[in-house]
Amino acid sequence: MSVFTLGLNHTTAPVDLRGRFAFTLEQLAPTLQTFRDRIGAPQRPLAPEAAILSTCNRTELYCAAEPQLVRPALEWLAGVGGVGADTLHSHAYVLEGGEAARHAFRVASGLDSMVLGEAQILGQMKSAVREADAAGTLGSTLHQLFQRSFAVAKEVRTATEIGSHSISMAAAAVRLAGQLFEDLREIRVLFVGAGEMIELAATHFAARAPAKMAVANRTLERGEALAARFGAETIRLSDLPSRLHEFDAVVSCTASSLPLIGLGAVERALKRRKHRPMFMVDLAVPRDIEPEVARLDDVYLYTVDDLSAIVQSGGEKRQAAVAQAEAIIETGVQGFVHWLGQRGTVPLIQALNAQTDAWRETELARARKLLARGDSVDAVLEALSRGLTQKMLHGALAELHASDPAQRAQLASVVSRLFLRGTASSPGPAPHGERDDAL
Repeated sequence: MSVFTLGLNHTTAPVDLRGRFAFTLEQLAPTLQTFRDRIGAPQRPLAPEAAILSTCNRTELYCAAEPQLVRPALEWLAGVGGVGADTLHSHAYVLEGGEAARHAFRVASGLDSMVLGEAQILGQMKSAVREADAAGTLGSTLHQLFQRSFAVAKEVRTATEIGSHSISMAAAAVRLAGQLFEDLREIRVLFVGAGEMIELAATHFAARAPAKMAVANRTLERGEALAARFGAETIRLSDLPSRLHEFDAVVSCTASSLPLIGLGAVERALKRRKHRPMFMVDLAVPRDIEPEVARLDDVYLYTVDDLSAIVQSGGEKRQAAVAQAEAIIETGVQGFVHWLGQRGTVPLIQALNAQTDAWRETELARARKLLARGDSVDAVLEALSRGLTQKMLHGALAELHASDPAQRAQLASVVSRLFLRGTASSPGPAPHGERDDAL
């Protein structure tokens, strides 16, 4: 079984393409079960393990499966997004083995994020793992991969300064708004959605004490709960078009599969505002605000990709910690690769245990018969020990006897390591033409 990661992120694919592969938390479990049903054909000896991580910046499919399933997995994911496999492949990355583990560790540690060192991704990864576990697709190999990812991320965060002075998307949005408006205390801000990203944005804007804040959300109760924290007004999502003109800044991040704020609604809002400028931030993937809105005069629309330059400027201050973090990650990768390699010998170990158990049962049955016949205990123990040692040595001695001269030296070395560990070196193989009577 191999481990591989198939994904696309903010560095490989534009926001509109990423939007085709965005999954809500509720969609993960049924999607994973569909993947296993489609890819894990009945004739395969092991069902593939799978987990999906989906955020505004990335969608990644983690698998523990046979290596030949990489291409079928790519084709399945392309079908989910409604694009051709070649199109997806041109924007995706496929990582296997140690590279897949290194990527998972870097993602969990915030080194692969648009915001270097951000901590939100770790919580999102843990949620993805819980959903995979609930779907029954996690498995022992991916469980080990992710648990090691979390441990590495914790060490990176505690042993380095990678997360210090981080600039989040929410903070970047406030910084941009401050460049457009002279005084943020005089603006009115509308938040569309009530998830974690909107909560962060509301926290950052609230710190600047704007004149008014409001929350519009599909679920009114959740919107009211968030609004109450910041003394904000609650707006029904259905009332959004008629009230859009009231707000100078709009920050949106929902799980809607279609845009919630269209070109026509913004045009009408600008007309009622007498074309006073509007600042809009669309943090959703797929988009909440139609991209055509960006072409309007007096509208300053930013997407998650547009914020990249701002958040990276803060990352430059933490580059000194990256090398230290990468060293921690590399140690974690080596440990996982070693563990994965050991997993490959599990069937052999199980077979050896079964064989030795069978030998032991055979010799015990023979010993019981000898005791029942009246043989002395010493004679029975001697026969028991001799029978077991002969069975254990028979295969190795037979292979040595049957091997040709070219193979015998290497085989003798292996046998010595297996059976003569901790003892003086055994003599080398008999010269060609001579026969060892012990064989």
